[in-house]
Amino acid sequence: MSKTYSISDLSHEFGVTTRTLRHYEDQGLVSPARDGINRIYSHRDRVRLKLALRAKRLGFTLSEIRELFQLYDLANDERRQLEEFAIKLERRRTQLEQQREDVEVMLNEIIFFATQCQRLLTESDAGKAAKP
Repeated sequence: MSKTYSISDLSHEFGVTTRTLRHYEDQGLVSPARDGINRIYSHRDRVRLKLALRAKRLGFTLSEIRELFQLYDLANDERRQLEEFAIKLERRRTQLEQQREDVEVMLNEIIFFATQCQRLLTESDAGKAAKP
């Protein structure tokens, strides 16, 4: 018999709340069995949760993660899934590159305006000191 996990087991292992796990279940990312009111997670659920959390850290939405899981579940081989994942990764990389460029522009603007403010304050202080 394969190992099973409770909601609190997985919550502790992955550092997420039980509410998050229930939400992932609602989103179709995991499908725990039931023993009365208790959820029983399989090894498959644990792996899917681990993959979902990694994908979340990469910036994928839950619907994108669900699409990847569905593709995997339906695929006869891994090629189509890998191709689709590679496309999604490239899109995400492009988005992150653009965000990095945007942050650089904003940081440069902040530095410019902070320098301007500091210069004006210094000029104002010098003007006050020069008045008798």
